[in-house]
Amino acid sequence: MNSWLVLITDGLEESGQKILRSSCKVDDRKGISADELIQIIGNYDALIVRSRTKVTADVLARADKLKVIGRAGVGVDNIDLASASARQITVVNAPQSTTIAVAEHTIAMMVALARNLTQADASMKNGQWLKSQLMGSELYGKTFGLIGVGNIGTQVAHRAAAFGMTVLGYDPYLDNEQIQKRGAQPVTLSDLFVRSDYISVHVPLNPETRNMLDGQAFSAMKRGVRIICTARGGVIDETALLQALESGQVAGAALDVFAVEPPGLTALVAHPHVIATPHIAAQTVEAQARAAVDIAEEILAALEGKPLRWKVV
Repeated sequence: MNSWLVLITDGLEESGQKILRSSCKVDDRKGISADELIQIIGNYDALIVRSRTKVTADVLARADKLKVIGRAGVGVDNIDLASASARQITVVNAPQSTTIAVAEHTIAMMVALARNLTQADASMKNGQWLKSQLMGSELYGKTFGLIGVGNIGTQVAHRAAAFGMTVLGYDPYLDNEQIQKRGAQPVTLSDLFVRSDYISVHVPLNPETRNMLDGQAFSAMKRGVRIICTARGGVIDETALLQALESGQVAGAALDVFAVEPPGLTALVAHPHVIATPHIAAQTVEAQARAAVDIAEEILAALEGKPLRWKVV
């Protein structure tokens, strides 16, 4: 066995830890605080995080031995990539592990919006029978707009098409032929806004995408549109969304992610036309097992100097 030390800060399924323990010493410190992380990070060759841990420039400045950071999932916005690159620390993720789980959650959110499922359940638990007040709408024949047609967006497109929906796709990193092959009709973002009854966001959070759905964007959309976001908090301007909900420009929203997490009982979370879930789109038994295995294998490959499948920097 090598003398590599691997630190896990947000938990990792046993299947992944078993792979790591075959070649490394593993220290599982789930829930470690930011201050504690800075104090001990200098001892480790590898670090594995999920979305909770923030791998800041201050953390990396103390990471004298660190060779690789692994994100057990997709988004890496909680890792200071510029600082990691400057210190020649490799960053890898597991971009395919949670694809199905997030796609299924997206569709579940859409169905819940269309059929008022959360309101119906809450009313029944309050002893009410609001049958006539909870008129829903069918998904069949509606237009579904995808912002981002990557791994997750592609799976969402296939599932939306199965409902008989027209699927539109916008992705500046793909050409029209690629978008078509992924199950969507390529359109401009403005065309997607005008035509879509439902809009689902599947883009990473970066300077280009932060607040991409702002007041101007909501104003350009079809009145009564419904918004779904299982991507990253910060992609949607939450103040602008609340205003659009209050005006009726947006008929409903289903949000799994928020600019600040946990958000608390904000006006947006409490809004009667908002379905809010606590960043659980990727939280399935199957997805977490895949993520653990994928990131463990990628961490070992990085430590051993082998080719990497999912190198970010």
